[in-house]
Amino acid sequence: MFSTLEDSLSLLSVTVKCTALLQDLFLNLEASTGLNEEQKEFQKVAFNFAAREMAPNMAEWDQKELFPVDVMRKAAQLGFGGIYVRTDVGGSGLSRLDTSVIFEALATGCTSTTAYISIHNMCAWMIDTFGSEEQRHRFCPPLCTMEKFASYCLTEPGSGSDAASLLTSAKRRGDHYVLSGSKAFISGGGEADIYVVMCRTGGPGPKGISCIVVEKGTPGLSFGKKERKVGWNSQPTRAVIFEDCAVPVANRIGDEGQGFLIAMRGLNGGRINVASCSLGAAYASVILTRDHLKVRKQFGEPLASNQYLQFKLADMVARLVASRLMIRNAAVALQEEREDAVALCSMAKLFATDECFAICNQALQMHGGYGYLKDCAVQQYMRDSRVHQILEGSNEVMRILISRSLLQE
Repeated sequence: MFSTLEDSLSLLSVTVKCTALLQDLFLNLEASTGLNEEQKEFQKVAFNFAAREMAPNMAEWDQKELFPVDVMRKAAQLGFGGIYVRTDVGGSGLSRLDTSVIFEALATGCTSTTAYISIHNMCAWMIDTFGSEEQRHRFCPPLCTMEKFASYCLTEPGSGSDAASLLTSAKRRGDHYVLSGSKAFISGGGEADIYVVMCRTGGPGPKGISCIVVEKGTPGLSFGKKERKVGWNSQPTRAVIFEDCAVPVANRIGDEGQGFLIAMRGLNGGRINVASCSLGAAYASVILTRDHLKVRKQFGEPLASNQYLQFKLADMVARLVASRLMIRNAAVALQEEREDAVALCSMAKLFATDECFAICNQALQMHGGYGYLKDCAVQQYMRDSRVHQILEGSNEVMRILISRSLLQE
């Protein structure tokens, strides 16, 4: 299984450290402040699953770039495959706040894998919310059990932040749409079974975009090479390519021209989700750093006795809690469909992903040279959380959305 004894011992070291870490997190009540008893139970189940099933494998999934299908299906057995999907199609029917709590807990075990689960959940929710009854009952049950996996296809080689300029076309021919074009940086690309695709059925701009489900195995659907990434290595990223790909009109979600609205509505929740994953990475990094400072000695004293490092740790915890409060406040606003929800989701995503990456990076620094070794989990939390500042709308775009909400009449 391992190429050398050194590789085996390296992964064993990370496994022991991660399992001990998650047991500590499981007993730590800080993340439960303000939650009701039911939410604390969801959190406990998620922390326990992260400790048992994810943390012991986190380093191996990263180093070998493994997509942990079996473990994600175990997570689905706990209701994590369709957390905020309605119960009549197999979902858990939980709130956005419940979802954030669960993703934060899971991300302490493996941030990369949890981030993919969050994208899968977003896709299932989009179908559940905007699909017909027939579509909901056809697509959602196997997504909620993770018998099938989903990918979100919006970004293209020439359109990232400017999503309304996407070029992938879907021309109607009788009872089918024929798709042509490509999508870039698609999480789960090539492995997923369901692709929720934003494509152009009309003229330029957002009103010409529709949402179509393309199923794996459809003639004309193919995939690019697996991308090599800094982090997020437990989930494959590929281009998704459409070459005269004929898809039944019955697979269109919502009305023609409604795709951009569906995409943006999905991303509001996606921003809460990915920010929650950053929370998990930062929380785990804080605990690891606290324990390192207690054990590591320099100049005859534990690092924990150094006031400078005490202040740094205090700053990390304060920024973590501030991020958590912003995310949970935005989650409630989104659940209640308040007018300020978009701005609050944007603020939470901007603030939390920036702050949590800084926490992970500071954790690495405070581990010294050990933090830069692959044996040390903090470097993986840092690598896996870095991309959260870019995807689901870059943090520069978040600033634009916030500014618009402030300046509009």
